[in-house]
Amino acid sequence: MKTVIRSVTIAAALVCGGQLMAASPEDNIKVVQDFFAAYGAGNLEGIAAVMDENVTWHIPGRHPLSGTKRGRDEVLAFFSELGVAGFKAEPIYFGADETHVVDIHRGWSNAEGKPNVDTIWALVYRIEDGKIVEATNLSADQDAANTFFWSQYQ
Repeated sequence: MKTVIRSVTIAAALVCGGQLMAASPEDNIKVVQDFFAAYGAGNLEGIAAVMDENVTWHIPGRHPLSGTKRGRDEVLAFFSELGVAGFKAEPIYFGADETHVVDIHRGWSNAEGKPNVDTIWALVYRIEDGKIVEATNLSADQDAANTFFWSQYQ
């Protein structure tokens, strides 16, 4: 009976053109690693390549860059502005399942003559069809992040 149910499920997925299985955790981690590689190189095209057209990106805090960014163009504008401040990110850990990736990274800046930030960040990404469709950013020190971003974007 299990074989019949599995065969019907496979046939339905093939006929409907649907995806039978979600991506593997390793595949999803690779998407986020590709994002970090592009970000580290300042490559907005590379960042765009791993994002769904309708991506949603949640930036916490009370500063000029905070808020929910909707759509690839808005998210890319955020990363363009982030690059102006010289904000760097160094991955520490990746964990994943078939739909989500969690990264923990060190995020820091070395702005001359302005307040800087050096803290741990965690992001939760939702991945569909090999693209980031949603990301939620969490800071270990939101007060320091707010101070840094206000000092950079006033």
